[in-house]
This record gives sequence, structure tokens and C-alpha cells, in this order.
Amino acid sequence: MYKRLIPLLIVALGVAGFLLLKATRPQPPEVSASERSWQVQVQEVVPDTRVPVLPLYGEVVAPDQQTVTATLAGRIAERPASEGSRVRQGDLLLALDDADVEPALAQARAQVEDLQAQIRSEQVRHRNDQRALASEQAIVDNARRQFERIESLVGRNLASRENLEVATDALARAELTVSTRERAIDEHPARLQSLQARLLQANANLAATERDSERARVAAPFDGVVTNVQVAVGDQVSRNQSLLSIYPIAGLEVRARVPEVFQRELLAALERGETLQARTHGGEHRFVLSRFAGLADPSGTEAVLTLEGEPAGLRPGALVPLILERPAREQAVEVPFSALYGADSVYLMTDDQRMQRVQVERIGEAVASNGERRLLIAGDQLTPGARLITTHLPNAMTGLKVEVAGDNGESSE
Repeated sequence: MYKRLIPLLIVALGVAGFLLLKATRPQPPEVSASERSWQVQVQEVVPDTRVPVLPLYGEVVAPDQQTVTATLAGRIAERPASEGSRVRQGDLLLALDDADVEPALAQARAQVEDLQAQIRSEQVRHRNDQRALASEQAIVDNARRQFERIESLVGRNLASRENLEVATDALARAELTVSTRERAIDEHPARLQSLQARLLQANANLAATERDSERARVAAPFDGVVTNVQVAVGDQVSRNQSLLSIYPIAGLEVRARVPEVFQRELLAALERGETLQARTHGGEHRFVLSRFAGLADPSGTEAVLTLEGEPAGLRPGALVPLILERPAREQAVEVPFSALYGADSVYLMTDDQRMQRVQVERIGEAVASNGERRLLIAGDQLTPGARLITTHLPNAMTGLKVEVAGDNGESSE
């Protein structure tokens, strides 16, 4: 009997213990729903006059590069200049062999001297023709008188018809001689003019040959760098063949294509006389925007930037990245790129620590003092002292509760 009551007693004790534990358990704290707050970084809005920049990528060119060509055909006798060497103004670049230059010069001089001699001969001939004409006219007069006398005698049968024919022939020959002499005298001005014209041509040819002979020794026209050397000592070259090129150390330019959206702003600044500077990323080279190219294409127009100072390693043909300073803008705010939402929106923190979306004008890029790229924006709602949220939240929206990271308050879950 008692053995049957023991299990029941155990079950009763267990139930009593469970009821006792349930009655004496601690009450859990009350859970109340709370709004989550997101930690963000903010910066104080300080509108100021700032300079936006435009990244460019351009090619270095030498607008004053000169190509040296052979003025005469001949052999290269000297070529002290080498590819890439720096030369000073007046330094010898190359020279043709004198043995090839002198014959052309001697021939040009001989042509001039020959024509000068022909002109002197023509003048002597003209003086002789004038003196001979007087004598020949006297001979004509004598022949005419002889003819008239024979003709009179023939009329009186005192002379034969043969004598008259002889006198007629003598008069005709005398008149022909005078006519030929007069024609030679009349043609003298034309012959003299022709010889003088040929002499002028020969003198011009001599001057050109002397000029080409002087240029057969090529000296550097300025301080520069030799490039594109195409000949060596001993090479036979023809007239007008390219030999080498040289470009000045000063005056290098960079041509960089500028997008159409920025051209009007930059052209207006140039017309106002503003100086727009550009620099390489390291700052070792500085340029000034001087003009735009005369032709454009759909991808933009080339801007021409002139180097200031020494080239310091720049060479024509090199590609260099540049940062061009655009005209300054007033009431601009410099912010990190993470503050921008979409193309034209940012968020401000209101007094009750909530996000408020505002539209802004995206001016362009700026470079901070530490070299970091920043964004320049402007807008009527970017008032001094406003708190601009710089943390980019994927769930950002107007009214979202936020708090400044690092404040004493803790965000609730």
C-alpha cells in the first residue's frame, strides 16, 4: 500500500516545487520600442570664394620647332650635334663638304662675269656702229653722185649701159649697208635690256647660291634640343632633304582637350584678361592657359597652355596630367565626395538631429591643402553654420534620425 503512494508523493512534491519557483521568479523589465539613430560625420558649412579645378590630360608640343634641310646637294662633312643633345645659340649643328659647295658658287659667279663682259661688248659695238654709220652714209652719198653722173653720161651716150648698172649696184650695196647699220643701232636698247635682265637674273642666282653656301654650315638659331637626326657624317644628301630638327628649350606648350561644357566659362575668363594657371600633379611644372585651338570636334576643343619656367625633363610628345584652375566662385562650399547624393543633392542635420535633403549646384572639383580631391557645391540653403552630413548612408532620407559620431549619446538598437 505504501509503495503505491511513494510515486504519487514524488509527483506532488515536484508540482509543488514548480508552483513555488513560478511564484517567486523575478519580473522581466518592460520592453519599450525606441527609434534607431544612425551615427554620421558632419562639417560646418562655411561659404567662401574658392577656385574650382579641371583635370586635363595633354600632349607636350614645341610650336617653334625647326626642321633643317639641305640647301645644296653634297656630302655631310661635319655633324657634331647628336640626338637629344642640348645646344646653345650659334653652336654648329652640321656642315656640308666645301668641295660640293665651291663649284656651284664659282659657276654662279662666272655667269655674272660673263654677262657683265657681254654688256661691255655691246656698248663698244654700239659706239662702233654709230661711228661706222657716218662713214657709210658718206659712201652712200658718193655712190648716189656717181650713179647720177653715170646716168647723165648714158643719157648723152658718153657712157655704156654696163657702167650704169655697176653704179646702180654700188649705190644699192651702200644703202643696204647703211640700213643694216641703222637696224643694229636701233636694236641696241633691246639687246642691252636683255643682257641687263639676264645679269639681274644671274646676280639673283649668285645671291641665292651665296646664301645657300652660307647655310651649308648650319648653326643653332637658339638655345635648344636637337632631335630627329636623319644623317651621319659621310652621307650624300640631295637638295631640300630633311637633315635634323631643333626646338627651343623655352616656349614648350601643352595641348589638352577641354569638354564643351567648360569652354564658355574659360573663354569668357580669357576675354576678361584673367590668368588661369595649371600645374602637374606633383607641382613641378606650371602652365598658363593662353588660347584655344581654332578648330573643334564633338569631343571638345584643344586648349593651349604655355609652360612657365624651365622644362625640367619635359619633351615634345610626352603626355602629362594637369590640373587647371577655373575662374573663382563666390559662396562655394568645399565638401568630400561622400556628401553628394545623386547629381545635385546633399543632406543637412536639423536641430532635432534629423536628415534634411537639399538641392545644390555642383560647381566642380577642388584640391585641399593636403592634396586631397574635394567637391565644390553651392546652394541657397547652404547657410553659414549649417551642419552638412558627410557620411554616405545607403538608406538616407529626409527625416531619418542621426547623431554625430563621437557624441556622448549612444544610438539605440
